[in-house]
Amino acid sequence: MMVTDLKLKGRIDESRVRDAWAKVMGAPIAKYTTSVTLKKGKLYVKVDSAALKQELNYSRDKIKEVFNKELEDNVINEVIIL
Repeated sequence: MMVTDLKLKGRIDESRVRDAWAKVMGAPIAKYTTSVTLKKGKLYVKVDSAALKQELNYSRDKIKEVFNKELEDNVINEVIIL
């Protein structure tokens, strides 16, 4: 596959995750999200609300599960909330 051959899969997956963030998590959470980055299977999410950060930390496994289902691929291995 050309995408794999050119080693673009990581960038494409990151773009897909970013595009899906507001849809999957909802507008209220997206409003407090300052960045969404995917590197080597780790999803880094930076939020500017301490309460939301704590809530998302409790939901890391669920976030991973929902995004992998949405993307129809095992793209995310770990979720890190910053």
